[in-house]
Amino acid sequence: MTTLLLFVLFTLGLIGGFFSGLLGIGGGIIMVPLLLYVPTLIGLEAISMKTAAAITIVQSMAGSFSGLIVHKKNNFVHSKLIIYMGSGVVLGSLMGSYFSNQIQGEVMLGIFATMALMATVLMFIPSKEDEELPVESLKFNKTLAFIVALLVGLLGGIVGQGGAFILIPLMLYVLKIPTRIALGSSVAITFLSASAGFIGKWGTGQIPFEMALVLVAGALIGAQLGGHLSNRLQTASLRTILSLLITFTALKMWFELSPIVGYLLTLGLVVLLLIFFLSSKTKPKHSQQQTPQDPFL
Repeated sequence: MTTLLLFVLFTLGLIGGFFSGLLGIGGGIIMVPLLLYVPTLIGLEAISMKTAAAITIVQSMAGSFSGLIVHKKNNFVHSKLIIYMGSGVVLGSLMGSYFSNQIQGEVMLGIFATMALMATVLMFIPSKEDEELPVESLKFNKTLAFIVALLVGLLGGIVGQGGAFILIPLMLYVLKIPTRIALGSSVAITFLSASAGFIGKWGTGQIPFEMALVLVAGALIGAQLGGHLSNRLQTASLRTILSLLITFTALKMWFELSPIVGYLLTLGLVVLLLIFFLSSKTKPKHSQQQTPQDPFL
């Protein structure tokens, strides 16, 4: 492994972590496109989707552990929610990461591109307003919570993602979990997901540890820098621009895999965004709280 490649990995980690911390979105959703496309642009050997997934699962585990430390004093953690969703996400992530060794890179690329498109659509959903609810009084559909977590863990385990960028909106809009409880509990659930994914990929010999550790070192530094700067900047416009860039990258992946699917997804995405835009115009304006994700999960 060349010194140049290690430097590039550290720099990509720094850049991805910075925007993750700045904008409060999952680091893996930024990092995979950087790993797939930047090295070839500067004349280095291409990094495969399997390798990118193995690297980012290490990043997801490190980032979610960092989030656990930050939120250790959070009083909005629901133990039963973590038990049901945690068990589902661990089972799914273990299966996905273990069998990902047998899945073709093109299939993994398609799964990631689809998850990235879902994430960008979810970014445009207006923040959910809910009443202040004591943690101990929360009731939720336990079977549905387990199934949702199982599916998120399965897909995340395959492509090396902790899954918070999809898990949190699903908790808010499908399971009807209050925002603060969803955010507080998702940190622990994502850590369980990433840890299980790490075990599965490690056990099947997929993780290039030297590459992963160099990238994670850069990402941890970048996330701290971005997090500090986020308090001083208006990041809404940057968040929109980045979500559009992620959308473009995900569509590019699909056009490379199947142009027909790429065109259909583009059309569907335009229709969905148009619906969101029109619905937001018809709703009365009132103050909304943002529901930021923990950077890097």
